[in-house]
Formats: sequence, C-alpha cells, structure tokens
Amino acid sequence: MLSDADLVRIARDVAATPGVVAVALGGSRARGTHAAGSDVDLGVYVDGRTFDRGVLSASVSRWATTPVTIGPSGSWGPWVDSGAWATIAGMPVDVIIRDADRVRAQVARARRGEFAFHAQPGHPFGFLDVAYAGEVALAKPLVDGAGFLRESSAALIPYPEPLRQAFLDDLWQVDFLVDAAAKVAGRGDTAYLSLCLSNAAVRLAYAWHADAGAWAINEKGIVPGVSRLTSAPADFDIRVAAALSALDGSPEGARAAVEMLRTLPRPS
Repeated sequence: MLSDADLVRIARDVAATPGVVAVALGGSRARGTHAAGSDVDLGVYVDGRTFDRGVLSASVSRWATTPVTIGPSGSWGPWVDSGAWATIAGMPVDVIIRDADRVRAQVARARRGEFAFHAQPGHPFGFLDVAYAGEVALAKPLVDGAGFLRESSAALIPYPEPLRQAFLDDLWQVDFLVDAAAKVAGRGDTAYLSLCLSNAAVRLAYAWHADAGAWAINEKGIVPGVSRLTSAPADFDIRVAAALSALDGSPEGARAAVEMLRTLPRPS
C-alpha cells in the first residue's frame, strides 16, 4: 500500500530526472473520490527539449515490481505524450507524461474560451484539449519547486467564464446529433443511433459541468458526475441510461430513445 509519504518520496526521486518540471497526483486520488483499488495517477510535467526518458525509466523502475520503460513522445497517441504502467507496493501506478509547453498553451486557450475534442486511443468520445488545464486545476502537487503547477492553477481560478460560455454555445451539436438519430430511427442501425445519442449525452454532460464551474477532463464518469452537481438534475444519469437502454433494435425503441435524449434538461 502506498502512503502519502511514499508518493512524495517517489515524486522527489522522479523530479530529479533532467527536464522534469513538476510532479503531481492526479485522477480520483487528487480529488479524494478514489476507492481502495483505484489506480494512482502520477503526472510528470516535463520540458520536452531536455527531458531524459531513460533516466526517468530507471527512476520509476527502482520503485516498481518489474522494469518500466517510458515510451517515446507520441507512443500513446497524439494527445498523450507517453508514459508507463507500473506496479509499486502492490498498487497500479500510471505514470503519465505531460509536456509543460502544451499545458501552458491549453491553459491560455481555456482562459480565452477555446476547446476541441481530438481522436486519441483510450478516449472513445475524444480527448478534450483543455483537459490539460483541468488537470493542473485539480491536481495535488507533490513536487513543484519552480511553481509551474501553482501558477498554472492560479490562472484558472475562478473557472474561466469564456470557457463556460463556449461549452454552452456548443449545445447546438446536441440538437444536430439527436436530429441525425431521428432520421434513421426506423432503419435498425442501432450502432449509429447509440453513437449519436451517447455523443449528445456526453456533450450535454460537459456543458453541465462547465455551467457549474466544475472541471471535467475525461468522458469516463462524466454522465454520472452531472448528478453530483448541485445545479444539475439529480436523475440525469438515470435518464441517459434509460434512453440508451431503449435502443432494443426496434423502430419504436429508437424513437423513444431519441425523444428521451431530446427532452433532457440543459443548462442555460
């Protein structure tokens, strides 16, 4: 079992790697919503010009059960620099590399109210680029000697109003997707219907989080998360599940699902 003190010791060892700018605890453990078996997300923020992946691999390997290799930049896809999965003291630890320059760029975009979703392995809806900003806003710094995480987080408090408005303005896509699903409701194309309707539900969930000033950085858990927002409907996730469950392959089920998604409450 990894204690908080263990995580700090590991972070300090990792931070001695050339090019490492800061190390933070992320994910559910940073937010205090983790379960006993939850992974430990260790965010390693680096200067891509000087970062030494070999040294970092050796550093993590000293703590891990088996040797760990940090892959080359882009080896995990275009929007996750790289990283490694490790087991330390019997616990799964995800070491995730974040390029500091890219983080700075996304913090600036978030403040301007700009965002986009990008194709990325492991993200079926798409990787939200300003998730980089959300991560530093939510992260628990373990090593931040130069103040990179502190300064980045401070720039995002309070939640940027232009970004909140941008997510609300994006809700036109919910109507577009629901209308697209309605056009094929009688064709038995359940896969396409489920893509349209689940996409619409996730976009709506992002908008609810933004309206509440709550950072959402991943499509995983975002629909159930709406029900925990004090300003959002408490049964949002139940209504989304009911709509998607109505897709039973029949035209009647498809039409019912479309109408259930169409009538979901929206922030304004």
